[in-house]
Amino acid sequence: MAEYRLEMKGVSKSFPGVKALDKIHLKVRPGTVHALMGENGAGKSTLMKCLFGIYKMDEGEIYLDGEKMSILNPDDALHKGLAMVHQELQPIPDRTIAENMYLGRYPLISYGPIKVINHKKMNEEAAKWLENVRMPYDPKAKLGSLSIAQMQSVEIAKAVSMSAKVVILDEPTSSLTDNEVEALFRIVRDLKSRGVSLIYISHKMAEIREIADDITIMRDGTYVGTWEVKDISDDEIVRQMVGRELTNVYPPKELSNSDEVLLEVKDLCSIFDRSFQHVSFKLKRGEILGFGGLVGAQRTELMEAIFGMRHVKSGEVIMNGKPIHVTRPRDAIRDGIGMITEDRRGTGILGCLSIADNVSISSLNNYLKVGPMLDVGKIENLVKDNVAKLSIKTPSSKTLIQSLSGGNQQKVIIARWLANNPDVLIMDEPTRGIDVGAKYEIYQIMISLAKQGKGIIMISSEMPELIGVSHRIEVMCDGKITGEVSGEEATQENIMGLATKFN
Repeated sequence: MAEYRLEMKGVSKSFPGVKALDKIHLKVRPGTVHALMGENGAGKSTLMKCLFGIYKMDEGEIYLDGEKMSILNPDDALHKGLAMVHQELQPIPDRTIAENMYLGRYPLISYGPIKVINHKKMNEEAAKWLENVRMPYDPKAKLGSLSIAQMQSVEIAKAVSMSAKVVILDEPTSSLTDNEVEALFRIVRDLKSRGVSLIYISHKMAEIREIADDITIMRDGTYVGTWEVKDISDDEIVRQMVGRELTNVYPPKELSNSDEVLLEVKDLCSIFDRSFQHVSFKLKRGEILGFGGLVGAQRTELMEAIFGMRHVKSGEVIMNGKPIHVTRPRDAIRDGIGMITEDRRGTGILGCLSIADNVSISSLNNYLKVGPMLDVGKIENLVKDNVAKLSIKTPSSKTLIQSLSGGNQQKVIIARWLANNPDVLIMDEPTRGIDVGAKYEIYQIMISLAKQGKGIIMISSEMPELIGVSHRIEVMCDGKITGEVSGEEATQENIMGLATKFN
């Protein structure tokens, strides 16, 4: 048996204007979880796409169990024992679980010259593999009826059904609750005990400590090194990832001295009884106001209502001392409110458009030349200024935003709102799925905006982040604000107590 289940040697990959990978090495031992870490844009996902046949390597070699392999495409990768569960799942929700698992390889039955899908065999086989990963769902159920975590389990069952030797998990817990993460880890440990090797891409240090055996760190498309997890500290991991000392996780925040109320929400009620009800709070000028709570606390729904994405039954929103009437996002933007949504891919970026288009789209009225004609030169200058200001890594403003890393996509969305210059910026999980270096940069942007007199509302499920960045924290539970903490009262214990305070 080969010492390594998988070896990638000297892998390089370039795109127009940028070298994404420069002679990368990766060695994965049999029956281990191998963490792959690095800042956003370090090349982790690109390397895995080269391994899985989505991208063609410019140079390099791949060995599986000591045998040199040439991976032509994802289908070829699957048949050679490689499987990949992508960060952004691409399910077919209206088809059954079994149909999604056997897509492109349906078992067939012949009736003379005619071949049809053998649904009975497919459903029986799917049920067996789902049971194999201890997720006994009904294979005839629509995939769209499952949660994101359950869909990931189906993808893993699909990998197991193809006798995968290596399973790649790309940011698998970015949208999961704690209970769902535990279920995923149970599956990972089970696969590992059977000799399957797993490559685990994550930015979450606690997860790496709990689940991984080895770690490879990448930086700016280059190979930094490989360690056993037990032999490297968290601080050293961060230093190797960012290439510099990061002495503080959170930048120093300056207390807002202003008592001027920028935004006031009074007794706001959703049209749905089970959503937020009778919510009131104030946001001061120059303040970062955190919103904490558990999944289902209705924080996102509340902010979407303030931004005009949801209807309200009653209540009042006041900006700069004047009541405003917001029924759609356009109204909120007009009144000086911007919002960075939680689902970056689904409701944030416009993936098929360029960086320039994504930055300017909410402020195009400011760049009209004659009638409906746009001043392209001014837009280009706006984009260049914001790309430089936010240190967005991109070869060109014409680059499609979907080709950027998660952290750089998030910076482009922030740039969109900087261009629109809102008084209030709502940021829903602004650092989800991005690395520690990019997080620090986004915190600095938030603090800088607050110093300029803007009001920032930040929803975060990470309590250390809430405490480290916010001036005050409103805590929600079951659609209601159950308390406010600040200063020395802003502890994880106090926040959790309020987050579980059902009325």
